[in-house]
Amino acid sequence: MSERKAYLNGKIFTSDPEAFHADAMIVEDGRIQWVGREEDIPSVADCTKVDLGGRRVLPGFVDAHMHPVMLADFSTQISALPPAVNSIAELTAAVAEFRSRQDGEQWIQGWGYDEGKFAEKRSPNRYDLDAGSPDAPVSILRTCGHIRCVNSRALEIAGITKDTPDPEGGEIERDEHGEPTGVLKENARNLITPFIPEDDFNSKVKNLTALGELLASQGIVAVADMGAIEKVDNYRFFAEAKKKGFRQEVAVYYFWEYYYDDPEFQIPAERLDRNRQIFVAGLKLIGDGSVSGRTAWMNEPYLGTNECGISVCTDEQIKTAIDYCKAHGLQLSVHAMGGKAIDRVLDFIYPEASWTPEDVPYVRIEHVTEPSESAVRKAAEKKVTFVTQPIFMYAEIESYLKNLGEERMRKCYPVRDMLDAGVHLSISTDAPATSWAVPSDPFPNIKSAVTRKAYDGTDCGRDQGIDVETAIRLYTKEAAAAAGFRETGQLKKGFKANFIILSDDIMTADPDEIDQIRVDETYIRGEKVYSRHDQN
Repeated sequence: MSERKAYLNGKIFTSDPEAFHADAMIVEDGRIQWVGREEDIPSVADCTKVDLGGRRVLPGFVDAHMHPVMLADFSTQISALPPAVNSIAELTAAVAEFRSRQDGEQWIQGWGYDEGKFAEKRSPNRYDLDAGSPDAPVSILRTCGHIRCVNSRALEIAGITKDTPDPEGGEIERDEHGEPTGVLKENARNLITPFIPEDDFNSKVKNLTALGELLASQGIVAVADMGAIEKVDNYRFFAEAKKKGFRQEVAVYYFWEYYYDDPEFQIPAERLDRNRQIFVAGLKLIGDGSVSGRTAWMNEPYLGTNECGISVCTDEQIKTAIDYCKAHGLQLSVHAMGGKAIDRVLDFIYPEASWTPEDVPYVRIEHVTEPSESAVRKAAEKKVTFVTQPIFMYAEIESYLKNLGEERMRKCYPVRDMLDAGVHLSISTDAPATSWAVPSDPFPNIKSAVTRKAYDGTDCGRDQGIDVETAIRLYTKEAAAAAGFRETGQLKKGFKANFIILSDDIMTADPDEIDQIRVDETYIRGEKVYSRHDQN
């Protein structure tokens, strides 16, 4: 039996609608035994007393949409983000430096580029990457994860020429002569994937275990892994990382495009148990692309064009995904940023009744950049969960202004309107598909949801801002509900003792300085797994 502890003299925000505020709690056996006002506390004679010193305590953060395995792997690749890389010239130099440390023709990989942040204000192309590595293949993923830029050697290895047709749901960008530029959009990016060697199993587990430590330092106690961009079973990596000390709970989703026509695909029954630390939550479909890449499938054309984006998945994939989820009690998750993509998902879902347990949303739609009023109303009515990312406009404001214009940009991610309409909503990072130096950091995301200002101060529609308490609820209680994590996200009797102690009081801090707040301590099931002061 674990030690019984009484945490006293704190400013505790519980995310529990029945009692949002407390100043004391009792923890034993990894769970909260009591929480409330200190004057009402039961006898603590048998408790070890911990004086919180008036510090702010929150439930641990739940990132309901990210890609941890990808983020962990990226730690060994070129980061094409500021402050490391600020221009295509610097990206070329980084490729050349990486090449100088290699033997043979090993692949050079990178991630995170955003043409809006480059000094040249354009996307890199094959010739830019050739200048850094004319002989070894290079692949750099855009920040959104939906676009890949490769060099000439990579195109040659994959057999991509001017005669290669665009794959369904994808585009091979071409120059005025019809030659591939090296920019591969949406499903076209997967033409390269089979030729890129995977990290070995042990390396992936090592990287993932290290990522768990970073997440703990950010106060993150649970994550949803929203699928691998290639056909690989991420569950195996988490299961092994758990043995190495990975502490977060994980909800795993499988990309259905890799399995819908595979009659052998079957998820082992034990993986579906949501009471386990690592479990399989559902299937994921990609309905469209990204706003910053002009591939999100919008109701109106992008600024200065007649283009509305790309529809990625087929009707058959949606129908078979629904059937599989219904048969196995799984969630259906669909990436849908643009209005047309969102409406399409809801048209398929609207006739359906929920097929998951009562505490698990049967359908969740990811990102939800520009929903129609009809889509918001239908989602509220059918209890479809929206999982959105305020950090996108905060970090990628240049692309949003260029592709949508100022007025339309301010109407994106209408968080306040969606909440007022009764939509079940949570916020997350989609790390590493975020143009930010430390993409999994919750605090810039919370800041952006509250202030509705971009990193450069641009007004992103302040009428859609929310208060700090609401933002925290969307990052804790509602995020846990979105992925079906049980007994976490709230500081409530019987719930897991997953909580964090902050360096500053986020409730009273200047909203513009929320991103300066740090986590002092993180507890998972009552055990301290991170202390900022121990790192110094």
